[in-house]
Amino acid sequence: MNLSELESLTTRAVADLSAAATPADLEALRIRYLGRNGAVNDATAALKAAPPAEKPFWGKAVNAFKSRTEKALADRRAALASAAEAASDDFDPTLPGAWISPGTLHPVTQLIDRTTAIFRRMGFTVADGPDIETEHYNFDALNTPADHVSRDTQDTFYLPAARLLRTQTSAVQARYMEANPPPVRIVCPGRCYRRDTTDATHSANFHQIEGLYVDRAVSLANLKSDIDHFARELMGPGVKSRFRPHFFPFTEPSVEVDFSCHMCGGKGCRVCKHSGWIEIMGAGMVDPNVFLAAGYDPDAVTGYAFGMGIERLAMLLFGIDDIRRLYENVVPYLSQF
Repeated sequence: MNLSELESLTTRAVADLSAAATPADLEALRIRYLGRNGAVNDATAALKAAPPAEKPFWGKAVNAFKSRTEKALADRRAALASAAEAASDDFDPTLPGAWISPGTLHPVTQLIDRTTAIFRRMGFTVADGPDIETEHYNFDALNTPADHVSRDTQDTFYLPAARLLRTQTSAVQARYMEANPPPVRIVCPGRCYRRDTTDATHSANFHQIEGLYVDRAVSLANLKSDIDHFARELMGPGVKSRFRPHFFPFTEPSVEVDFSCHMCGGKGCRVCKHSGWIEIMGAGMVDPNVFLAAGYDPDAVTGYAFGMGIERLAMLLFGIDDIRRLYENVVPYLSQF
Protein backbone atom coordinates (compact mmCIF):
# COMPACT_ATOMS: atom_id res chain seq x y z
CA MET A 1 0.00 0.00 0.00
CA ASN A 2 1.24 3.49 -0.92
CA LEU A 3 0.02 6.92 0.11
CA SER A 4 -2.18 7.30 -2.97
CA GLU A 5 -3.89 3.99 -2.27
CA LEU A 6 -4.45 5.00 1.37
CA GLU A 7 -6.08 8.26 0.26
CA SER A 8 -8.36 6.34 -2.12
CA LEU A 9 -9.20 3.89 0.68
CA THR A 10 -10.14 6.78 2.96
CA THR A 11 -12.47 8.27 0.34
CA ARG A 12 -14.10 4.89 -0.30
CA ALA A 13 -14.56 4.16 3.41
CA VAL A 14 -16.26 7.52 4.03
CA ALA A 15 -18.56 6.94 1.06
CA ASP A 16 -19.47 3.41 2.15
CA LEU A 17 -20.18 4.42 5.75
CA SER A 18 -22.28 7.40 4.67
CA ALA A 19 -24.40 5.16 2.44
CA ALA A 20 -25.06 2.34 4.96
CA ALA A 21 -28.77 1.53 4.89
CA THR A 22 -29.18 -0.27 8.22
CA PRO A 23 -27.41 -0.45 11.59
CA ALA A 24 -26.31 -4.00 10.69
CA ASP A 25 -24.73 -2.78 7.43
CA LEU A 26 -23.03 0.04 9.33
CA GLU A 27 -21.57 -2.38 11.89
CA ALA A 28 -20.23 -4.62 9.11
CA LEU A 29 -18.49 -1.62 7.53
CA ARG A 30 -17.07 -0.57 10.88
CA ILE A 31 -15.49 -3.97 11.29
CA ARG A 32 -14.16 -3.90 7.71
CA TYR A 33 -12.47 -0.54 8.05
CA LEU A 34 -11.87 0.05 11.79
CA GLY A 35 -12.02 -3.43 13.32
CA ARG A 36 -9.15 -5.32 14.86
CA ASN A 37 -8.35 -7.00 11.53
CA GLY A 38 -9.68 -4.21 9.34
CA ALA A 39 -8.12 -1.81 6.88
CA VAL A 40 -6.81 0.40 9.68
CA ASN A 41 -4.40 -2.41 10.60
CA ASP A 42 -3.06 -2.54 7.06
CA ALA A 43 -2.51 1.22 7.13
CA THR A 44 -0.74 1.01 10.49
CA ALA A 45 1.49 -1.80 9.21
CA ALA A 46 2.40 0.29 6.16
CA LEU A 47 3.29 3.17 8.49
CA LYS A 48 5.65 0.96 10.49
CA ALA A 49 7.29 -0.35 7.30
CA ALA A 50 7.69 3.06 5.64
CA PRO A 51 11.20 4.58 5.23
CA PRO A 52 12.07 7.04 8.02
CA ALA A 53 11.83 10.00 5.66
CA GLU A 54 8.24 9.09 4.71
CA LYS A 55 6.93 8.27 8.22
CA PRO A 56 5.64 11.84 8.93
CA PHE A 57 3.54 11.75 5.75
CA TRP A 58 2.29 8.25 6.51
CA GLY A 59 1.42 9.27 10.06
CA LYS A 60 -0.72 12.17 8.85
CA ALA A 61 -2.40 9.95 6.25
CA VAL A 62 -3.19 7.20 8.77
CA ASN A 63 -4.57 9.73 11.29
CA ALA A 64 -6.69 11.27 8.52
CA PHE A 65 -8.04 7.81 7.64
CA LYS A 66 -9.00 7.11 11.27
CA SER A 67 -10.56 10.50 11.99
CA ARG A 68 -12.56 10.73 8.75
CA THR A 69 -13.92 7.18 8.93
CA GLU A 70 -14.78 7.52 12.64
CA LYS A 71 -16.62 10.78 11.95
CA ALA A 72 -18.50 9.24 9.01
CA LEU A 73 -19.41 6.27 11.25
CA ALA A 74 -20.70 8.52 14.05
CA ASP A 75 -22.67 10.73 11.68
CA ARG A 76 -24.34 7.78 9.96
CA ARG A 77 -25.11 6.08 13.27
CA ALA A 78 -26.82 9.25 14.51
CA ALA A 79 -28.76 9.59 11.26
CA LEU A 80 -30.01 6.00 11.42
CA ALA A 81 -31.02 6.42 15.08
CA SER A 82 -32.90 9.62 14.26
CA ALA A 83 -34.70 7.91 11.38
CA ALA A 84 -35.69 5.00 13.62
CA GLU A 85 -36.98 7.39 16.27
CA ALA A 86 -39.02 9.28 13.71
CA ALA A 87 -40.52 6.02 12.46
CA SER A 88 -41.50 5.04 16.00
CA ASP A 89 -43.40 8.30 16.55
CA ASP A 90 -46.40 6.71 14.90
CA PHE A 91 -48.11 6.29 18.28
CA ASP A 92 -51.79 5.72 18.88
CA PRO A 93 -52.72 7.43 22.17
CA THR A 94 -56.04 5.56 22.28
CA LEU A 95 -54.32 2.20 22.83
CA PRO A 96 -54.38 0.87 26.44
CA GLY A 97 -51.15 1.34 28.35
CA ALA A 98 -48.80 -1.51 29.18
CA TRP A 99 -49.36 -2.77 32.72
CA ILE A 100 -46.23 -2.65 34.86
CA SER A 101 -46.65 -4.90 37.84
CA PRO A 102 -45.61 -3.48 41.23
CA GLY A 103 -42.54 -4.86 42.95
CA THR A 104 -42.69 -7.26 45.90
CA LEU A 105 -40.83 -7.28 49.17
CA HIS A 106 -37.79 -9.55 49.45
CA PRO A 107 -38.52 -12.74 51.45
CA VAL A 108 -36.07 -11.64 54.17
CA THR A 109 -37.81 -8.27 54.46
CA GLN A 110 -41.17 -10.01 54.61
CA LEU A 111 -40.03 -12.18 57.52
CA ILE A 112 -38.53 -9.21 59.39
CA ASP A 113 -41.83 -7.34 59.01
CA ARG A 114 -43.90 -10.35 60.09
CA THR A 115 -41.81 -11.23 63.12
CA THR A 116 -41.50 -7.65 64.38
CA ALA A 117 -45.25 -7.14 63.91
CA ILE A 118 -45.96 -10.20 66.08
CA PHE A 119 -43.64 -9.03 68.83
CA ARG A 120 -44.99 -5.47 68.66
CA ARG A 121 -48.44 -6.86 69.41
CA MET A 122 -46.87 -8.60 72.44
CA GLY A 123 -45.60 -5.28 73.80
CA PHE A 124 -42.06 -5.28 72.39
CA THR A 125 -40.48 -2.25 70.73
CA VAL A 126 -37.87 -2.37 67.95
CA ALA A 127 -34.28 -1.34 68.71
CA ASP A 128 -31.37 -0.93 66.30
CA GLY A 129 -27.59 -0.61 66.48
CA PRO A 130 -24.51 -0.24 64.26
CA ASP A 131 -23.21 -3.00 62.01
CA ILE A 132 -19.64 -2.00 62.90
CA GLU A 133 -19.18 -2.79 66.57
CA THR A 134 -16.56 -2.82 69.29
CA GLU A 135 -15.31 -5.96 71.01
CA HIS A 136 -16.84 -4.66 74.21
CA TYR A 137 -20.46 -4.70 72.99
CA ASN A 138 -20.09 -7.73 70.72
CA PHE A 139 -18.23 -9.94 73.20
CA ASP A 140 -17.19 -8.48 76.58
CA ALA A 141 -20.58 -7.07 77.59
CA LEU A 142 -22.17 -10.39 76.64
CA ASN A 143 -20.00 -12.43 79.01
CA THR A 144 -17.99 -14.01 76.19
CA PRO A 145 -14.64 -15.33 77.53
CA ALA A 146 -11.42 -13.93 76.06
CA ASP A 147 -10.48 -17.37 74.70
CA HIS A 148 -13.91 -18.16 73.26
CA VAL A 149 -13.78 -19.61 69.74
CA SER A 150 -16.19 -16.98 68.40
CA ARG A 151 -13.51 -14.30 68.96
CA ASP A 152 -11.09 -16.05 66.60
CA THR A 153 -10.17 -14.31 63.36
CA GLN A 154 -11.42 -17.39 61.51
CA ASP A 155 -14.93 -16.64 62.77
CA THR A 156 -15.08 -12.83 63.02
CA PHE A 157 -14.38 -10.00 60.56
CA TYR A 158 -12.02 -7.66 62.43
CA LEU A 159 -11.43 -4.05 61.35
CA PRO A 160 -8.77 -1.47 62.32
CA ALA A 161 -9.01 0.47 65.60
CA ALA A 162 -10.37 -2.52 67.57
CA ARG A 163 -13.57 -2.62 65.52
CA LEU A 164 -15.36 -5.56 63.94
CA LEU A 165 -18.45 -6.46 61.95
CA ARG A 166 -20.98 -7.61 64.53
CA THR A 167 -21.46 -11.35 64.66
CA GLN A 168 -24.83 -11.15 66.42
CA THR A 169 -27.56 -8.63 67.07
CA SER A 170 -27.15 -9.33 70.80
CA ALA A 171 -24.76 -6.36 70.72
CA VAL A 172 -27.84 -4.14 70.36
CA GLN A 173 -29.18 -5.56 73.63
CA ALA A 174 -25.97 -4.65 75.43
CA ARG A 175 -26.09 -1.09 74.08
CA TYR A 176 -29.78 -0.68 74.86
CA MET A 177 -29.50 -1.86 78.46
CA GLU A 178 -26.52 0.44 79.03
CA ALA A 179 -28.60 3.44 77.89
CA ASN A 180 -32.03 2.51 79.31
CA PRO A 181 -33.09 1.43 82.79
CA PRO A 182 -35.41 -1.56 83.25
CA PRO A 183 -38.03 -2.63 82.41
CA VAL A 184 -36.86 -3.48 78.88
CA ARG A 185 -38.85 -5.30 76.23
CA ILE A 186 -37.21 -5.07 72.79
CA VAL A 187 -36.58 -6.98 69.57
CA CYS A 188 -33.53 -6.20 67.43
CA PRO A 189 -33.60 -7.25 63.76
CA GLY A 190 -30.50 -6.63 61.67
CA ARG A 191 -27.57 -7.86 59.60
CA CYS A 192 -24.79 -9.98 61.07
CA TYR A 193 -21.46 -11.11 59.64
CA ARG A 194 -19.35 -14.21 60.22
CA ARG A 195 -16.52 -15.90 58.36
CA ASP A 196 -18.68 -18.79 57.19
CA THR A 197 -18.05 -20.58 53.92
CA THR A 198 -21.11 -19.96 51.76
CA ASP A 199 -23.11 -23.10 51.00
CA ALA A 200 -26.75 -24.14 50.86
CA THR A 201 -27.39 -23.29 54.53
CA HIS A 202 -24.65 -20.79 55.47
CA SER A 203 -23.68 -17.28 54.44
CA ALA A 204 -21.08 -14.78 55.61
CA ASN A 205 -23.80 -12.11 55.63
CA PHE A 206 -27.13 -12.98 57.21
CA HIS A 207 -29.94 -11.53 59.34
CA GLN A 208 -30.97 -12.20 62.92
CA ILE A 209 -33.72 -11.00 65.19
CA GLU A 210 -32.96 -10.90 68.92
CA GLY A 211 -35.43 -10.45 71.74
CA LEU A 212 -34.85 -9.20 75.29
CA TYR A 213 -37.28 -8.89 78.20
CA VAL A 214 -35.98 -7.59 81.53
CA ASP A 215 -38.15 -6.79 84.56
CA ARG A 216 -38.82 -7.97 88.08
CA ALA A 217 -39.40 -11.73 88.40
CA VAL A 218 -39.17 -12.63 84.71
CA SER A 219 -38.89 -16.40 84.51
CA LEU A 220 -38.28 -19.22 82.05
CA ALA A 221 -42.04 -19.75 82.08
CA ASN A 222 -42.46 -16.26 80.59
CA LEU A 223 -40.01 -17.16 77.84
CA LYS A 224 -41.84 -20.42 77.12
CA SER A 225 -45.28 -18.78 76.93
CA ASP A 226 -44.06 -15.90 74.73
CA ILE A 227 -42.25 -18.25 72.33
CA ASP A 228 -45.31 -20.52 72.17
CA HIS A 229 -47.45 -17.55 71.21
CA PHE A 230 -44.93 -16.37 68.60
CA ALA A 231 -44.79 -19.87 67.05
CA ARG A 232 -48.56 -20.06 66.67
CA GLU A 233 -48.79 -16.56 65.24
CA LEU A 234 -46.03 -17.18 62.69
CA MET A 235 -46.65 -20.78 61.64
CA GLY A 236 -50.23 -21.54 62.57
CA PRO A 237 -52.34 -22.49 65.59
CA GLY A 238 -51.22 -26.13 65.60
CA VAL A 239 -47.50 -25.47 66.00
CA LYS A 240 -45.85 -26.41 69.30
CA SER A 241 -42.45 -25.56 70.78
CA ARG A 242 -39.97 -27.49 72.90
CA PHE A 243 -36.86 -26.47 74.85
CA ARG A 244 -33.60 -28.45 74.89
CA PRO A 245 -30.70 -27.71 77.28
CA HIS A 246 -27.79 -25.89 75.65
CA PHE A 247 -25.02 -23.39 76.46
CA PHE A 248 -24.51 -19.75 75.49
CA PRO A 249 -22.08 -17.40 77.29
CA PHE A 250 -24.71 -14.70 77.79
CA THR A 251 -27.59 -16.82 79.15
CA GLU A 252 -27.88 -19.20 82.10
CA PRO A 253 -29.72 -21.51 81.87
CA SER A 254 -29.58 -21.70 78.06
CA VAL A 255 -31.86 -23.60 75.71
CA GLU A 256 -32.31 -24.45 72.05
CA VAL A 257 -35.89 -23.97 70.88
CA ASP A 258 -37.54 -26.24 68.30
CA PHE A 259 -40.91 -25.79 66.61
CA SER A 260 -42.99 -28.74 65.52
CA CYS A 261 -42.76 -29.08 61.75
CA HIS A 262 -45.48 -26.99 60.10
CA MET A 263 -45.21 -29.05 56.91
CA CYS A 264 -46.08 -32.45 58.38
CA GLY A 265 -47.66 -31.46 61.71
CA GLY A 266 -44.89 -33.19 63.64
CA LYS A 267 -45.29 -36.57 61.94
CA GLY A 268 -41.92 -36.46 60.17
CA CYS A 269 -41.03 -35.36 56.64
CA ARG A 270 -38.12 -34.28 54.45
CA VAL A 271 -38.20 -30.70 55.78
CA CYS A 272 -37.75 -31.76 59.43
CA LYS A 273 -35.52 -34.71 58.51
CA HIS A 274 -38.26 -37.05 59.76
CA SER A 275 -37.84 -35.88 63.36
CA GLY A 276 -41.07 -33.89 63.57
CA TRP A 277 -39.17 -30.85 64.92
CA ILE A 278 -37.26 -27.91 63.39
CA GLU A 279 -34.54 -26.03 65.29
CA ILE A 280 -35.46 -22.33 65.30
CA MET A 281 -33.57 -20.32 67.92
CA GLY A 282 -31.27 -20.13 70.89
CA ALA A 283 -32.59 -18.60 74.11
CA GLY A 284 -32.26 -18.52 77.88
CA MET A 285 -32.26 -16.42 81.02
CA VAL A 286 -29.88 -13.44 80.87
CA ASP A 287 -26.66 -14.19 82.74
CA PRO A 288 -26.11 -11.94 85.80
CA ASN A 289 -22.70 -10.92 84.41
CA VAL A 290 -24.48 -9.36 81.41
CA PHE A 291 -26.62 -7.31 83.80
CA LEU A 292 -23.55 -6.18 85.71
CA ALA A 293 -21.83 -5.06 82.50
CA ALA A 294 -24.92 -3.00 81.61
CA GLY A 295 -25.16 -1.44 85.06
CA TYR A 296 -28.23 -3.42 86.18
CA ASP A 297 -28.60 -5.01 89.61
CA PRO A 298 -28.93 -8.79 89.01
CA ASP A 299 -30.55 -9.14 92.45
CA ALA A 300 -33.33 -6.71 91.48
CA VAL A 301 -34.17 -7.82 87.93
CA THR A 302 -34.22 -10.94 85.80
CA GLY A 303 -34.78 -11.39 82.10
CA TYR A 304 -34.78 -13.65 79.12
CA ALA A 305 -33.19 -13.33 75.68
CA PHE A 306 -33.58 -15.20 72.42
CA GLY A 307 -32.20 -15.00 68.90
CA MET A 308 -33.09 -16.60 65.56
CA GLY A 309 -31.95 -16.44 61.94
CA ILE A 310 -34.32 -14.68 59.53
CA GLU A 311 -33.01 -16.56 56.48
CA ARG A 312 -33.67 -19.86 58.23
CA LEU A 313 -37.27 -18.86 58.90
CA ALA A 314 -37.68 -17.73 55.28
CA MET A 315 -36.31 -21.03 53.98
CA LEU A 316 -38.69 -23.01 56.20
CA LEU A 317 -41.82 -20.96 55.55
CA PHE A 318 -41.30 -20.52 51.80
CA GLY A 319 -39.76 -23.91 51.04
CA ILE A 320 -36.43 -22.46 49.82
CA ASP A 321 -33.82 -25.22 49.59
CA ASP A 322 -30.68 -23.08 49.21
CA ILE A 323 -29.89 -19.85 51.10
CA ARG A 324 -27.99 -18.56 48.08
CA ARG A 325 -31.26 -18.26 46.17
CA LEU A 326 -32.16 -15.39 48.50
CA TYR A 327 -29.21 -13.32 47.27
CA GLU A 328 -28.84 -14.23 43.60
CA ASN A 329 -31.32 -11.43 42.73
CA VAL A 330 -33.28 -13.54 40.25
CA VAL A 331 -36.41 -11.39 40.16
CA PRO A 332 -38.81 -14.04 38.72
CA TYR A 333 -37.78 -16.41 41.52
CA LEU A 334 -38.04 -13.88 44.35
CA SER A 335 -41.30 -12.36 43.12
CA GLN A 336 -43.22 -15.59 43.74
CA PHE A 337 -43.01 -15.13 47.52
